[in-house]
Amino acid sequence: MDLDPTSRTLTLLTLLKSGGEWTAADLAERLGTSVRTVRRDAQRLRRLGYTVEARPGPGSAYRLSPGVKVPPMLFTADEVTALVAGLHLIRAWLPEDPVASSALLKLDQVLPRPLRRRAAATDLATEVLQQPGAVVGAATVGVIADAVAEGGRLRFRYVDQHGRPSTRLVEPYRHFLRAGQWYLVAFDADRDDWRTFRLDRITDISPVPGSYQPHAFPDASIEHWLTTDFGRATARSSRATG
Repeated sequence: MDLDPTSRTLTLLTLLKSGGEWTAADLAERLGTSVRTVRRDAQRLRRLGYTVEARPGPGSAYRLSPGVKVPPMLFTADEVTALVAGLHLIRAWLPEDPVASSALLKLDQVLPRPLRRRAAATDLATEVLQQPGAVVGAATVGVIADAVAEGGRLRFRYVDQHGRPSTRLVEPYRHFLRAGQWYLVAFDADRDDWRTFRLDRITDISPVPGSYQPHAFPDASIEHWLTTDFGRATARSSRATG
C-alpha cells in the first residue's frame, strides 16, 4: 500500500474508529508503513482534535478515547461545493427517495461554520431539473454496491419489457445510467450469460449467503460492450477477419 500522508492518516482514523485497541505493529502492517510513521500519524490526528490514546512500551497500542467527539469533517470549500452539487443531482434522479435531502441536512450539522456557509450558498445557487426516467431507490443501489464489493450474488424478482415476471440469481458487476434509465449489468447464473436489468423493474432484492468466484466481465468497458451489441459485433468481426 502506497498512500500519501493525508490518505494514510485518514485510513488510520478509519481503523481506530472501528473500535478496540490496535497495536502499533498491526496498524503499521495495515497501512503498509513503519511503526515510527504510525506514531507520527497518530500525533497528526491529535493536532486535528482527535483524542488518540497510546499505551506505551514494546507492545505499544492505540485507540480513540471512548466517547470522543469527532471534530468537524476535513473538507475544503471546493470539496463541499462538489458534495452539495452531487447531492442535488442524486435528488433529481431519485425524487421519491429522501436520502439526498437527509444527507444535505446532516452535512450542515457536521461542517464547521465557514464550510456551512459555502454549503448553504451552493445549496441556494444550485437547482437541477427533475430528470425523466424511472424512479429507483437508494436502498436497491446500496444492496447492489455491497454485493459488488464483496463478490457476492443477488436474488431478485424481475419483470421484463413484456411484463413477464421471473426470479433471477445474478453476480452483479456494475450499475450505470443511460438515456434516463438506471441499469444493472450482471452475470445471470441460471442463463449462463451476461444480462442488463433495469433497476426500476427489480423488486425483493436480497444478497445470497456464501462466497463465489465472480465471472470476469467480457469487455474492457461497459460502454464498448453495449455499443458492440453486447460484444457480439466484436466477435463477428473477429471471425470475419480470421
